[in-house]
Amino acid sequence: MGLAQEEIHYYGRYKAKVDLCVLDRLKDAPNGKYVVVTGVTPTPLGEGKTTTTVGLSQAFGKHLGCPVFTCVRQPSMGPTFGMKGGAAGGGYSQIIPMEEFNLHLTGDLHAVAIANNLLAAAIDTRMFHESTQKDEALFDRLVPRDSAGGKRRFAPVMKKRLAKLGIDPEIDGDSLTAEQKGAFARLDIDPDTIITRRVVDVNDRALRGITIGKGENEKAPRETGFDIAVASEAMAILALAQDLPDLRDRLGRAVVASSKNGDAITADDLGVGGAMTVLMKDALMPTLLQTLEGTPVFVHAGPFANIAHGNSSIVADKVALKMVGPEGFVITEAGFGADVGFEKFCDIKCRSSGLHP
Repeated sequence: MGLAQEEIHYYGRYKAKVDLCVLDRLKDAPNGKYVVVTGVTPTPLGEGKTTTTVGLSQAFGKHLGCPVFTCVRQPSMGPTFGMKGGAAGGGYSQIIPMEEFNLHLTGDLHAVAIANNLLAAAIDTRMFHESTQKDEALFDRLVPRDSAGGKRRFAPVMKKRLAKLGIDPEIDGDSLTAEQKGAFARLDIDPDTIITRRVVDVNDRALRGITIGKGENEKAPRETGFDIAVASEAMAILALAQDLPDLRDRLGRAVVASSKNGDAITADDLGVGGAMTVLMKDALMPTLLQTLEGTPVFVHAGPFANIAHGNSSIVADKVALKMVGPEGFVITEAGFGADVGFEKFCDIKCRSSGLHP
């Protein structure tokens, strides 16, 4: 395939991640031909898009000798253990190893889940501390004096919040008025507007609606629930991000709730956008597998089409298009039916990537 040794990160014998530095090396290389597979509204058991996608890939690559790459989503383990089952294709048109493809693979879904759950935990932690402390105490804990000169230093993400509040980001911490300190330190989240829920990558009915915060030291129990991991905004962001800085920016701008004044509260307001990015940095690299007939497959990201945009990642498509060259084909699929996944492929994914089939 023309990958250099330093561009491959091995995960056992049959799977690997491809470093995005390959895009720097191939930045001047022409793209291949971009093909997308869609279909009618699927049955509960699927309609066969992946089988068709893999079959086309094998026909082009194995039987016609064309450079080819398949790009598909990573399946959630929820449907895998449910009535639908796996998503590796069928018959002789399958992605292998099928059991690794359908289960943990290289851990991307776990990285997305823990990043999302860190964000959810930060929301409840912030509400707890704001309910138990006055503005000055909150500010002291957020912007403590350094041990060297006793100065308060704002982290870069804090400077973003200062700018959002209309305060000079380079201001000295001790120069803020009491009102400004309160506005900076107190997000004043309205619990009824929280849209970020915790996630897990299995079907667990008992967790769909729960009450949290019932410990003896907690202050405000509230109703919430768990979603499936691939339904999180972090997963949609992973599929649309084009590099690490873009991933960082998108995660930081993710809106999690509103304040009681109606202002949007973001992950960067909570100060966790950077930590989420670090947790997901390896997940940004597409995972390399193969079909039964040995043609290469990128498996990367897995947003649902009814909740998000339902397509595999932009970075996987971009790497694949460079690798196959002008005579080659990159075959991807759009989730669900043409009226959902393919529409969003055109309206969201192609607009973000600048690519078109």
